Amino acid sequence: MANKEERIVAVAALQFACTDDVDTNVAKAEKMVREAHSKGANIVLIQELFEGYYFCQAQREDFFARARPREGHPTIQRMQRLAKELGVVIPVSFFEEANNAHYNSIVLIDADGTDLGLYRKSHIPDGPGYQEKFYFNPGDTGFKVFKTKFATIGIGICWDQWFPEMARALVLMGAEVLFYPTAIGNEPQDADLDSSAHWRRVMQGHAGANVVPLVASNRVGQEVIQTEHGPSKITFYGTSFIAGATGEIVQSADGKSDTVLVAKFDLNQIKVKRHSWGVFRDRRPELYKALLTLDGKTEMPAFSSTVR
Repeated sequence: MANKEERIVAVAALQFACTDDVDTNVAKAEKMVREAHSKGANIVLIQELFEGYYFCQAQREDFFARARPREGHPTIQRMQRLAKELGVVIPVSFFEEANNAHYNSIVLIDADGTDLGLYRKSHIPDGPGYQEKFYFNPGDTGFKVFKTKFATIGIGICWDQWFPEMARALVLMGAEVLFYPTAIGNEPQDADLDSSAHWRRVMQGHAGANVVPLVASNRVGQEVIQTEHGPSKITFYGTSFIAGATGEIVQSADGKSDTVLVAKFDLNQIKVKRHSWGVFRDRRPELYKALLTLDGKTEMPAFSSTVR
């Protein structure tokens, strides 16, 4: 039997240093999307919360003013116009205000400018320099895949990328490519701690274990945020990359430069490899009950409301 015809998709990861001025950053993002398009990209990933500095280094009430509702959001609308003009797909990261809730969110813009839907970050970190629980509610959308003009894609946001359960779920739901916009660098309490290699290997594992390409977009540059205890500083380590379906890195950025990465994949060829490799055929979901618990116990005690 003849092989299926090719279904080529070109994916891109953007990496750049942010200022703390929205107009400047959005203009840079647009310029780099255009560059990615000129290199043939169909789906272009911009880094997490690219409108400004990564403000979650500090717990500051005034930073809630950075949030905007999804409806009428000027950056989303601008990216819709850009997507339609260029015929590209753009996941747009933003700080979302929804009445009294706030989320770290993505709107997926299709190649005709259509808003395909919203994903809200599921896993919210909390530690020195990454105090996201102060700002963001846990996402309530569940994991989401989006059927775009060029591919069905799964989206996670930064800390989501450390959880293999999410990557596997997205591919089970039909994702053909995984995308992770990110903001990660050194730890403010230990400037010598560099997790970039670990960060990459974890996501390379997601690609290889699920036999799908993966795109990770991180920022670069040093950002200083004033806190009540003085300045907090993170140097973002970039190293954005695109991995192939066996986890191999096919495009890679350095740790300092504004960069546009583009790679092409034949999704039909990868689909055949994924099906023939057997990692989905041989799954045993009935054995994975421990994944539904926090402590690994597979038998939960029956709940009783009896007061003794």
